[in-house]
Amino acid sequence: MEKIIDNLVFIDMENKTLKFKTNINCGGCVSTVTPFLNEVDGVTRWEVDTNNKDKILTVVTDSATEQDVIDSVKKAGFKIDPIQS
Repeated sequence: MEKIIDNLVFIDMENKTLKFKTNINCGGCVSTVTPFLNEVDGVTRWEVDTNNKDKILTVVTDSATEQDVIDSVKKAGFKIDPIQS
């Protein structure tokens, strides 16, 4: 959403949370995927719940797309499927 105040445009950057089912199942896997996810522009935070049977990856982003995250995780060698909320 844009707001114009005194001829300045302010754009509200809303964080969105994306969730994915993955096969990132251990600390070593998390270490492997870390540099790939950390290089995605717009990702502000991410975590993998390796205790969940579906190995849920949660990504908080202000501009990265679902496809950006999918491409990055696949590039690291892992399977990933979006979870529809």
